[in-house]
Amino acid sequence: MHIYLTQGLHRALQQHPQRMATICGERRQDWRTLVNRVARLAAVLRTQNVQPGDRVALLAHNSDYCVEAFLATWWAGGVVCPLNTRWSSAEMQHALRDVQPRLLLADAALLPGAQALPEHPPVLLLGQGANPVNANADIASTEVLLAAVQPMEDPRQGGDALAIVLFTGGTTGFPKGVMLSHANLWSATVARLAQMPGTGTSLLATPLFHVAGLGRLVGQIVQGSSCVIETQFRPAQVLQAIAEHGVSEIMLVPSMLQMLLDAPDFDAARLPSLKRIVHGAAPMPQALLLRAMQALPQVEFASAYGMTETAATASLNGPYTLANHGLHLAHLTSVGRASWGSELRIAGPHEQALPLGEVGEICVRGPSVMQGYWRQPEATAAVLRDGWMHTGDGGWMDESGHVHLVDRLKDMIISGGENVYSLEVESVLMRHPAVALCAVVGLPDAQWGEAVHAAVVLRPEQACTSEALREHARAQLSGFKCPRVVHVLDALPLSPTGKILKNRLREQLARPMPGHNP
Repeated sequence: MHIYLTQGLHRALQQHPQRMATICGERRQDWRTLVNRVARLAAVLRTQNVQPGDRVALLAHNSDYCVEAFLATWWAGGVVCPLNTRWSSAEMQHALRDVQPRLLLADAALLPGAQALPEHPPVLLLGQGANPVNANADIASTEVLLAAVQPMEDPRQGGDALAIVLFTGGTTGFPKGVMLSHANLWSATVARLAQMPGTGTSLLATPLFHVAGLGRLVGQIVQGSSCVIETQFRPAQVLQAIAEHGVSEIMLVPSMLQMLLDAPDFDAARLPSLKRIVHGAAPMPQALLLRAMQALPQVEFASAYGMTETAATASLNGPYTLANHGLHLAHLTSVGRASWGSELRIAGPHEQALPLGEVGEICVRGPSVMQGYWRQPEATAAVLRDGWMHTGDGGWMDESGHVHLVDRLKDMIISGGENVYSLEVESVLMRHPAVALCAVVGLPDAQWGEAVHAAVVLRPEQACTSEALREHARAQLSGFKCPRVVHVLDALPLSPTGKILKNRLREQLARPMPGHNP
């Protein structure tokens, strides 16, 4: 299948060139302007020796400039490698060494950090504005370079050609790159839109280095619909943008939804344009969903289940509204049924399909499943078997095809929509000279969905406080990965073979424990 992710640009230019394409702060541009800028930015990338198949790293907050960087890289035939803006410098350096990009585009706020990396490719300032005072004066700006080039023709590279390397949490201590092609992203998007057509103007509040934000952007480009872009999620600004720009649809993780409802200036009367909220990236508590439905009775709520490796959506649930949710209580917080173009099955320990109602591993098959992990064939082979993507999530399927998630088999913690792998945090804590044994688990948290908790046993005759261990972790990990609490215990619950029993540890940490040192 030869489909390319810039196709929506050509279609929008042909059919409604004067319709609004992006709104970002005070900047607004129609599709004619956006396409012209993308074609010229692609020409700039060519002047920087970016050839088809080359990687372009991107370190930027959400903005219209960031959107243009994605589209221009695809227009030039390149591969986008967005970096998590919350990573530590060590994580960023690892990613750059891994993908070896031809170029790094960084916005003004993150440019100093990009330049401070010990090893980095040539850097361009993405967008406009003066260079920060602590940045090198000789860094060129894409805005300056744009003015000096002519638009280049779109070679329309697509199909199975690599479009993006998205980094996801790594169990080896560093993120690993997920390879998604043009066909992967396009098929996932079109299947979702065919099943649940877009409602018009969408607000982009989740970061573009996450597959959820990327999927939302690709959907708006495919449809040729307007996209309101927020630099980051801030409840007051999101509510204002919905009201001001007539936003009809938004994708949120549950913690974001809760923050909107809790915002002092939340007023449903200000949001008459809002028609749909799609939630995903973390389990949705039923109480929060019911609260949101009661607060926004005109809004339909739908959930999307998937992962970076499936180009986001593998199943959909809903949409449901306050008026009809009572008819669907049994399925309200399931992860839904296989979306169009995807197959789901529950697999047993020998990869056999399990009967309805039995718990096993959720597996996905279809054209949206990734090509593999970047330069990690063994890791790829471990999850892609016989055409099925093994998600590592445990669940069961009911008689209507709804899948119900029961646990994450890889000990993954989801805090505020961010994936945290326990082994990565454990490996950092185990480097502390006072720590003899360590285990990390996620515990329910009212605001973030889950909070990272660590339990450690100290070496004999060693003393160390919880706060000192948290400081040790903070020096090596992104903030969202650092344990909320480090519990210093006399012992961890172990099986007869010496394996740490994390289910018992979760139960132990969830109840008050007199005498321990948190």
